[in-house]
Amino acid sequence: MLDKAPAVPLGGWTGPITPAFGPNEVAALTHRIRDTAFVVVNPATGAHGVVTQGAAVPAETPGALRLVGVLPPLYPEWLGDRNFTQTHGVRFPYVAGEMANGIATTTMVIEMARHGYLGFFGAAGLDAGRVGAAIDELHAALGRESTAWGSNLIHSPNEPALEEAVAELYLTRGVRKVSASAYMSLTPAIVRYAYTGVRVDASGTIHRPNMVFAKVSRPEVARQFLEPAPAAMLAGLVDAGRLTPDEARLAAGLPVAEDITVESDSGGHTDNRPLAPLFAAIAAVRDEVVAARGYRRPVRLGAAGGIGTPQAVAAAFALGASYVLTGSVNQACVEAGIAADAKAMLAAADIADVTMAPAADMFELGVSLQVLRRGTMFASRARKLSALYRAHPSLEAIAPAELAALEKQILGQSVADCWTQTRAFWLERDPEQVSRAEADPRHRMALVFRSYLGLSSRWSIEGRAERRLDYQIWCGPAMGAFNAWTAGSFLAEPGNRTVSQVAHNLMEGAAVLTRAQQLRTFGVAVPPEAFTYRPRLLR
Repeated sequence: MLDKAPAVPLGGWTGPITPAFGPNEVAALTHRIRDTAFVVVNPATGAHGVVTQGAAVPAETPGALRLVGVLPPLYPEWLGDRNFTQTHGVRFPYVAGEMANGIATTTMVIEMARHGYLGFFGAAGLDAGRVGAAIDELHAALGRESTAWGSNLIHSPNEPALEEAVAELYLTRGVRKVSASAYMSLTPAIVRYAYTGVRVDASGTIHRPNMVFAKVSRPEVARQFLEPAPAAMLAGLVDAGRLTPDEARLAAGLPVAEDITVESDSGGHTDNRPLAPLFAAIAAVRDEVVAARGYRRPVRLGAAGGIGTPQAVAAAFALGASYVLTGSVNQACVEAGIAADAKAMLAAADIADVTMAPAADMFELGVSLQVLRRGTMFASRARKLSALYRAHPSLEAIAPAELAALEKQILGQSVADCWTQTRAFWLERDPEQVSRAEADPRHRMALVFRSYLGLSSRWSIEGRAERRLDYQIWCGPAMGAFNAWTAGSFLAEPGNRTVSQVAHNLMEGAAVLTRAQQLRTFGVAVPPEAFTYRPRLLR
């Protein structure tokens, strides 16, 4: 049985006002996070109260109340790891994630950077030309020395040449931060990016010009990024002239990534894991590897997936997250690169209005991603395509009636016309895919089906009203929680949802909830309403 710990006095308190002991007064003071909070004891009842004025005095001071706790000012900037903000040159330990196909626009990234946050451009799904244009825009707006932004590098097992080309672009154009997503194993592209330019100065300090944020949802994948890259892969990059011998030598003692984003139940690619157990499992792997390797540089863990309310942000930091990363909620913001009607659909979503559907980029592997279910038939139609692919060796093997339904209800055109357009796309992007398809009917079927999966995302970006039922909108349950939290506030209106206001309110609210929990641990009877923060316009 645990012993009951008495409140040990720190001295006394005196001041010009009466401390708060009632629930309404205590709840109001939890919002005054930038004031010092004194926890005092009511001499008549023994109840703990709080006050934000006055001063600590010797216990024997006449009229002084017993002082049992002092909480210094609390700022949203301090919720996470100070090393994170210092390393990345930002004010807040908060990241706006890289929603693919340019949905995380340059405008979004610029808005975040100018308000002290870190943002990643959504490069996945875009060709190298569009990614290069985005880099130019970001350099022009933020300056080449800015460290408050990065871009996405997505694992592309079906298009390794594209992954290599984008990594090369980042290296040649000076993109200093990359969010590596959907990786199941390391590739030469991400390893080369991670270690290019690593050096030791005259004082023995290691410098890494390129920083990888590895977004992972499995401990075994996290371990690959936490360990140094495999020796054979480093040797191969040296032999190919893509790393120098000195870079490879230093790489053997450094993790591939020093920022690991633990991705739980998120929109897009996800394993639907709850954050708390997943974070604990990956933290254990991190601690094991750091101890075994003797790393001297910090290795930070961030939290993503389900981050859409102040409660979620506060909980993530309480788990030990160095930073939080938001995704779905940013997609409903004015800076997001999707159509207005798609944003309206997101603004109407509840937490259960999401489902899993086959992913275009890993269709043949059976990989799924999380999407909006309400208002669209994409998920059910995509699952139908997956079932047809699993059951048939070719398009020609599909029964005529079923093929006719496929053309009418899903593709919106004949299979022949769809293949003509798909073939033209791949001839420009990766001609090898066409060669494979013409030799392998099943691969041809996969490319036709993947065309629907890819176009459905474009339709939601472009606002193709005639294909609204086919909109593919990546979305996790955080969106529904965000909508419930913002209902009745200025953030309920999509036109008011800027990424900076969303970030400000999530971080401010998390700080308020953290202060409420601090007061509770000091013995104050904090009422439930103190753990509610309502959005307001913040500067």
